[in-house]
Amino acid sequence: MLKLAPKGIFLSLLSILLFVPTLAFAQDGLDTGDTTWIMVSSALVLFMMIPGLALFYGGLVGKKNVLSVLMQCFMITAVVTVIWTVIGYSLTFDTVGMVPGEWNIHAFVGGLNKTFLGGITPDTLSGSIPELVFFIFQLTFAIITPGLFVGAFAERMKFSAVVWFVILWVILVYFPIAHMVWGGEGSFLGDMGVIDFAGGIVVHITAGMAALVAAVMVGRRKGYPLPTPPHNMTMTLTGTAMLWVGWFGFNGGSALAANGQAAMAIVVTQISPSVAALTWIAIEWLKNGKPSALGFATGAIAGLAAITPASGTVGPIGAIAIGFAAAILAYVAATWLKYQFKYDDALDVVGVHGVGGFVGIILVSFFASAALGGSVVDLDIPGQLKVQAFGAFFTIVYAGIISFVILKLIDVFVGLRVTDEEEVQGLDYSDHGESGYDI
Repeated sequence: MLKLAPKGIFLSLLSILLFVPTLAFAQDGLDTGDTTWIMVSSALVLFMMIPGLALFYGGLVGKKNVLSVLMQCFMITAVVTVIWTVIGYSLTFDTVGMVPGEWNIHAFVGGLNKTFLGGITPDTLSGSIPELVFFIFQLTFAIITPGLFVGAFAERMKFSAVVWFVILWVILVYFPIAHMVWGGEGSFLGDMGVIDFAGGIVVHITAGMAALVAAVMVGRRKGYPLPTPPHNMTMTLTGTAMLWVGWFGFNGGSALAANGQAAMAIVVTQISPSVAALTWIAIEWLKNGKPSALGFATGAIAGLAAITPASGTVGPIGAIAIGFAAAILAYVAATWLKYQFKYDDALDVVGVHGVGGFVGIILVSFFASAALGGSVVDLDIPGQLKVQAFGAFFTIVYAGIISFVILKLIDVFVGLRVTDEEEVQGLDYSDHGESGYDI
């Protein structure tokens, strides 16, 4: 027995040394796996904007406007980062004054306690991750949302007007809507039980409505509705690939943990755009005799937008249904609806993101049910449908009215549109004094 004692003592000490760090992490709530995944997801979502969305849109416009679109995406990234740090994060996620089931001002917008990241240190936690990681993850969503709507008025809106529109829009539209949905207990739409896992309402419907209002108010491009083919489909497909891959962080990261929900979110995020892209080119094949690369890219993005709000609660069956429906409805919006109503949505933001996001918000009411392969047991489908529809239409009205007011003010003080001569010359040179190509 005495000979075994040293060995027993050694093993006991070794067990303690191995157990203590684990115990420390358990006590302070930090999970390094979750933290690593959300940090990676943050990088993936930022990658969606620069360079993903910038290249996707850049290839779709004419070659004399490619730099203007890229510049707008990079400008938005920087401007929103500063606003988010100063006041945006606080207006979105400061929960002081919120009361579950009660509508007060804090149900609609957050307070000012977290301005300039007040009270947040490297040791402050948000769930199982540092709050600084949560801050940067949510920042990437705030960045890409206004990035989406610049495609609607591409090739004709002043750069100065775009800057002011982004500044005012994120403060008056994005931050309040994000708070109403994701602000936690006591938030207006959150308390109603709206399902919006990664931003069907917060990102795609708000951006889609801003795009529609801006396209109408800025007016149609010269020569519309004559087709203006993309100047570089290789660039657009490269951007599409970056968006598709980055969307794994967009949806999978919204679980805010490295767990089964994140895994299923990634699975359905792969299925939906695959179904949507194939559906879109099948329609083209039947109608035009040829499937196009542009159609595949557009269908894929529509499927990604549609699965976004549902990715945390639906399964493969729901992903297939949502991708299929999104492709059909987005195709109709992009190839028929905008011509019927004569609005020039240059890069089909309304059809792809607005309609796609709306499809996902509505269909999650059905496919989140465990009976249809989702994760919500005993889901009240009719009741959830009412909640989802209210959330969608409330956001459509709110985002539409505020976007209109903002653009009216900008038009009075700055002006929205470049001159006819500048539009013909191209915004690369008229706004920035540069050219995308040395030709």
